[in-house]
Amino acid sequence: MSTSPVASAAQDARWMALAIQLAARGRYSTSPNPQVGCVIVKEDRLLAEGWHIRAGEGHAEVNALAACADATGATVYVSLEPCSHHGKTPPCAAALIKAGVARVVVAMQDPNPLVAGRGISLLKDAGIAVDVGAQRSEAEALNPGFIKRMQSGLPRVRAKLAMSLDGRTAMASGASQWITGAAARADVQRLRASSCAIVSGVETVITDDAALTVRSPEAVIDGECRQPLRVIVDSRLRTSPEAKLFQSGGPVLMVCAENNVGRRVALEAAGAEVLLLAANDGRVDLAALLQELGRRECNEVMVEAGATLTGTLLQQGLLDGMTVYMAPTLLGSSARPLLSLPLDAMNEQRRLVIENMRAVGEDWRMDIAIERAFG
Repeated sequence: MSTSPVASAAQDARWMALAIQLAARGRYSTSPNPQVGCVIVKEDRLLAEGWHIRAGEGHAEVNALAACADATGATVYVSLEPCSHHGKTPPCAAALIKAGVARVVVAMQDPNPLVAGRGISLLKDAGIAVDVGAQRSEAEALNPGFIKRMQSGLPRVRAKLAMSLDGRTAMASGASQWITGAAARADVQRLRASSCAIVSGVETVITDDAALTVRSPEAVIDGECRQPLRVIVDSRLRTSPEAKLFQSGGPVLMVCAENNVGRRVALEAAGAEVLLLAANDGRVDLAALLQELGRRECNEVMVEAGATLTGTLLQQGLLDGMTVYMAPTLLGSSARPLLSLPLDAMNEQRRLVIENMRAVGEDWRMDIAIERAFG
């Protein structure tokens, strides 16, 4: 084995930053796999690059090696620990060993229990120098939902909300189109596209007749646009089989608490899968729903629902965060509130953590952490 090349911390940071940029190209297509990027360097010169495009296809390291004429003695920068097991593709650690690389720089260890340090051990056992931790926080930020699911079995759950300056989401009649402008709505499309599942409530479906599909040109990869699983919480199966939901591509999961056979058959005929998850109060067991979505390998779950369902998820401690779009408009005191959250005293207030706030067109987007506020 050749002597491992020496690089400065600045060089490691620079090349790993490129690997992370490459990884982000898979934002809309890698689910349920994580986003991963890889670059191959020799004597501080880029030889090849690659990223994971979609599940079942080549991983980032394999794609980079395929683009490299000779990786012997090179340094490989990869945003996530190379896998060590046979899944849908062969192990990447073995491919790097076979290629004769001298050094591998890993941003973060893989939280997947099937890997979890084994890939790093394989490389070291083969005499390859391995360094872990370059740009770790940036790498972790790529895949928060994957990390959470690997560690807990649950997806990362964020609610998307749009409100007026006076904190209202719809008129008393339910009319809400449109509070925010075109730029904010396009931004929501990007959020949908990066989600594994969209959760909504029956009232939202009935009132808005929303398709809840991804229509963003940015999400089209090789002519295909991955549609997230659309999950409708509908305790008594009141959704119409004629709803727009069933007239567009992508899977639909209807989650109920009452097994109404006639309505179930009609919805299944429309193309839905129906899942019974009853809680003691006759409503859908939301905690069990998230466990089911984790079992289905959902990393990121986006909630696009009304005040009642979103408020219930918050009260039950099932939301990790919220993305709130605020429009410079007023809807008045009789309009519907952002959340249904029964609080009576000041000491019951729920203070949150604003992680980021920026303008989106004429509106403002706020990314809010809940787990850091209450965790």
